[in-house]
Amino acid sequence: MDSEKTQSKTIRDQLLTSMRTGEYAGCERLPRESVLAERLGISRTQLRDILSSIEREGFITRRHGVGTIINRHVFEARTRMDIEVEFLDMIRQNGYRADVAFVRVSEDAASPRIASRLHIAEGSPILRITRLCTADERPAIFCEDVIEKSLAKGEYTINDFKQPIFHFLQEFCSAVPYMDLTDVRPVVADERLAEIFQVSVGSPLLNMDEVDYDIDGRPVLCSNEYFADGIFRHTVMRKKL
Repeated sequence: MDSEKTQSKTIRDQLLTSMRTGEYAGCERLPRESVLAERLGISRTQLRDILSSIEREGFITRRHGVGTIINRHVFEARTRMDIEVEFLDMIRQNGYRADVAFVRVSEDAASPRIASRLHIAEGSPILRITRLCTADERPAIFCEDVIEKSLAKGEYTINDFKQPIFHFLQEFCSAVPYMDLTDVRPVVADERLAEIFQVSVGSPLLNMDEVDYDIDGRPVLCSNEYFADGIFRHTVMRKKL
């Protein structure tokens, strides 16, 4: 990620925090672009790009002659299914203490289903990364990520998998997920999931089954995520086009 993109992401996060809990928390609108750009120490062009990103996610609405309106009702949604948020941040945003109970990495051969999803040959070597995240020490999110092993270059250890998987993809696979397609469905815990989540067999869970693609449309990751019942309230924002 180049320096300008890094700076823009940092400023974007700062601006969102300012609207949530900082200097703009009590405001209906953001200052004029010229004023805001000067306060942030960036050009108006860079600011417009940042505001466009925030507007696509629904946090603001820009109207000619009115200004940049802060959508407080959108900020009230703690867990957005339409926005990629790292698991520990998601847990914290819902008011819990977040931690990682375990991370496990194993090598395997691609099943027909995984081979189809990653566009690789059946039996190709893969890396399977499983992790369990907790909320106030309660099992909250169990995730199984799968990457084609040939993508991973260089020397890596288990510690490199303790960060979100996207860091590993960027650092060791030179892969940056651009978009994902996710199937969302309710499931019930089988014996394996019941043991992981410390619940009874048949307990409800939410499953997100996704494939992540880079900007060229190449699948770089498939992931199965399970969310415990009663911890998250998942919200989807849909705009009328």
